[in-house]
Amino acid sequence: MLEKAIKGSKLYWGWICLLLVGIGIGFLAYTVQMKEGLSITGMSRDVSWGFYIAQFTFLVGVAASAVMMVIPKYLHHYQPFARILILGEFLAIAAVSMCLLFIIVDLGQPQRMLNIIFHATPHSILFWDMIVLNGYLFLNILIGWVTLEAEHKGVEPPKWIKPFIYLSIPWAVSIHTVTAFLYCGLPGRHFWLTAILAPRFLASAFASGPAFLILLSYVVKIFAKWDPGKEAIQSLAKIVAYATIINLFFIALEVFTALYSNIPGHTIHLKFLFSGLPGYSTYVPWMWVAILAGLAGFFILLFPENRKSDNVLAIGCLLVFMSCWIDKGLCFLIGGFTPSPLEEVTKYVPTKLELLISFGVYCAGFLILTILYKVAVGVKKEVAGEID
Repeated sequence: MLEKAIKGSKLYWGWICLLLVGIGIGFLAYTVQMKEGLSITGMSRDVSWGFYIAQFTFLVGVAASAVMMVIPKYLHHYQPFARILILGEFLAIAAVSMCLLFIIVDLGQPQRMLNIIFHATPHSILFWDMIVLNGYLFLNILIGWVTLEAEHKGVEPPKWIKPFIYLSIPWAVSIHTVTAFLYCGLPGRHFWLTAILAPRFLASAFASGPAFLILLSYVVKIFAKWDPGKEAIQSLAKIVAYATIINLFFIALEVFTALYSNIPGHTIHLKFLFSGLPGYSTYVPWMWVAILAGLAGFFILLFPENRKSDNVLAIGCLLVFMSCWIDKGLCFLIGGFTPSPLEEVTKYVPTKLELLISFGVYCAGFLILTILYKVAVGVKKEVAGEID
């Protein structure tokens, strides 16, 4: 089936070349980091995680969202998801691949990732994060490829794959739960020290992931001339709407608890994000844009007539995706580090090299996604007897 990835239009190859250029730019920036170390980033002693880990946190949610189609399809036999499910599984592969790349670039030196294997510490959350991420990557590669190959041959998937499919359901929940534990297991960071963090992460994942998948479905429909199915997209849109309001509700619970209790260690982080601290308000407009975009996206997707319009639905999904990215991919991490436990404000803004390296990682992820989607759509069209 891989041969389908080397057959395409000029537009397809132009996009591949553009992504390769982006990867090259990111790699050149990474060589500077290899020589100079993490000093080329905006990170410091007080802000020891930065843009890299923020993107990792966000993309784990995008990867976990595939479970929102696996459950209806395999546990409730909801057939409309059969057509689009492979796109969700391949999106998970690309997202987890980017997660792992962001972890590698955050380590400074790539060989350091071997420490977690050679010097395994099972009592560390990082050790279990490595297990669940690589396990989920393996499960999606196995399930996606085996089921697609069976469809290509016109036969039912082998029975031995079913246990792996069912295993992927709790495993998807585990990858974002363990990621949440990385944060809420740090008692010195009050902003993250909350039992609701894992449910909040899952809610935002089930909003951002399906929203992005809907946008990708429209891209596939326009450029690959293959329709993933209107009923499936409409069902995903409902999931996005409900998950979005649950995510915003959880954020509101955090704000109420902190402000009503008026514990300085909790309120100061919210003040930093929503109103700013003296001399530092860089992230205030970002945070308000995230909240307002989330609310706007929810109200757009709430009404059936809006979901039935492709253009309006795309706008709603874009707003939800942008809201979740700003919240989890930027403000959440910086808000937890600022101010420090000593109540010192250390300014953090990603540097140009930091952003270029991140750009290269995203280009690598989209290259993986493009190739996988090219194969999946090619197989789907061949099985349906459509001309590719």
